[in-house]
Amino acid sequence: MAQDTQFNTGVEEQEEIEIKEPEEYRVILLNDNYTTMEFVVSVIVTVFHRSIPEATRIMLDVHRKGRGVVGTYSYDIAATKIGQVHQLAKQNEYPLKCIMERV
Repeated sequence: MAQDTQFNTGVEEQEEIEIKEPEEYRVILLNDNYTTMEFVVSVIVTVFHRSIPEATRIMLDVHRKGRGVVGTYSYDIAATKIGQVHQLAKQNEYPLKCIMERV
């Protein structure tokens, strides 16, 4: 009589799953000729949680260079922050625009 010599050890083989980091996006404020510098600083402080000196430095980049990077985020967070900027600008009747670029 032949015996089955195969045993079930209770250990299953697992496939290796490759975990991919989410892509990151730079959020960039764009200069215009109407939005006040004070409003840009307040948006950077409110939406992006930057200190006033840091927000001022970013605002000056926007003013002098035409654009300023306010942060790097995953797609969903970047899109949410852009929406907040546009909403605040619209409520305050400014044409301030914000975009994102893949890092």
